[in-house]
Amino acid sequence: MSPTLSSSLSSPWFRTSAAANLVDSEGGLRPTIFEEMTGLAQRFDAINLGQGFPDTDGPAELAELAATLISNDDAAARRNQYAPGSGILTLREAIARHQHRHYGLQLNPETEILVSTGATEALAASLMAFLSPGDEVVTFEPFYDSYAAVTALTNATLVPVPLTLSDAGARPDLERFAQAVTEKTRVILLNSPHNPCGVVFTQDELRVIADAAAAHDCIIISDEVYEHLTFGSPHIPIATLEGTFERTVTISSAGKAFSMTGWKVGWASGPAPLIAAVKSVKQFLSYSSGPAFQPAVAHGLDHGEEWFESLRTALREGRDILVNGLREAGLRVIEPEGTYFVIADVSSLGVRSAADLARLLPEHAGVAGIPVEVFAIPEHQSEFSSWIRFAFCKRPEVLHDAVARLKDGLPRTAAVLKAAAAGDKA
Repeated sequence: MSPTLSSSLSSPWFRTSAAANLVDSEGGLRPTIFEEMTGLAQRFDAINLGQGFPDTDGPAELAELAATLISNDDAAARRNQYAPGSGILTLREAIARHQHRHYGLQLNPETEILVSTGATEALAASLMAFLSPGDEVVTFEPFYDSYAAVTALTNATLVPVPLTLSDAGARPDLERFAQAVTEKTRVILLNSPHNPCGVVFTQDELRVIADAAAAHDCIIISDEVYEHLTFGSPHIPIATLEGTFERTVTISSAGKAFSMTGWKVGWASGPAPLIAAVKSVKQFLSYSSGPAFQPAVAHGLDHGEEWFESLRTALREGRDILVNGLREAGLRVIEPEGTYFVIADVSSLGVRSAADLARLLPEHAGVAGIPVEVFAIPEHQSEFSSWIRFAFCKRPEVLHDAVARLKDGLPRTAAVLKAAAAGDKA
């Protein structure tokens, strides 16, 4: 006989799933929106602009180095056994050099850097290290879906502050943010460059956030995985602001920086006491991973400037193809300052729900996207219900094909949706 599983918010697995919008109206589990859209893209042979993964690999020399470390003829040179729990020292030293070279941050690789199984593990370990039941986490919305899930797992409360979306772009509402930070706030969770809206926070905006954290004695967890994917607006780590390093855990990832998302090599950096706390949790999650990938990432960080520039150039071209194409298709678009995502407002098509439209796009337009409302709590989903996210980390010819399909297929898909709605009313 199978054990009884509690389907209530008192159960950690159910609470986590509910926070990630994975519980249906009958209390059952549904797949993530990424699984759903990827499945539809495969079923209808659609171009998948939903999930954020490149369709080309990163630097070949990194892959070759990792392959050598996996299958070297010299057994002593192979790296197929456990890496140290904090990550190999070579990588931690490379991260320290990278942070100093780009941002002027001085880090001790022995005590102030922790390598993780992707940035998501670093994020989860950080939230689990610092949150207690009843604590609050303030973040900007829409947000990476893991934020809500892990916060719920800790029995803390996520307090999202919706970004303001306008023709001028997406920007944080700092007055609303100031009201959200209270004596209950334990963590301010920042994501810049921002997924899915493409905002790169300015120094003045970061200063307001840092001052609020100091005033309420909060820890800042800064998700900076898109740090090298910017198009003019400079990325500024909040830890570089005066008086802020001491309360900040900065998280980044090789997956986004080197277009190697499957390698799952991330890291957290910050003051030694905070990193020790994160490590105390992280060591009981994965302990360690990627012993052959970590030296390759270290090499990339030390020799990657030309790659970073070429990646930005390629992504800027992809952004322009998709942004211009969506505008030509009649959609209102927020041009991203960073990341490899663009969000578009589909209300000009005469439809209210981007989620309903997104579920029909793979079949009727041959392109998959992600409705932005899934990156919001249920109470705020109406603020983003007409927006859809597309990824432009694809080859130019793929993006041109996707744009052609969308120009032709968006009106047709909207017509199908409106006809179905009319039939339901009848």
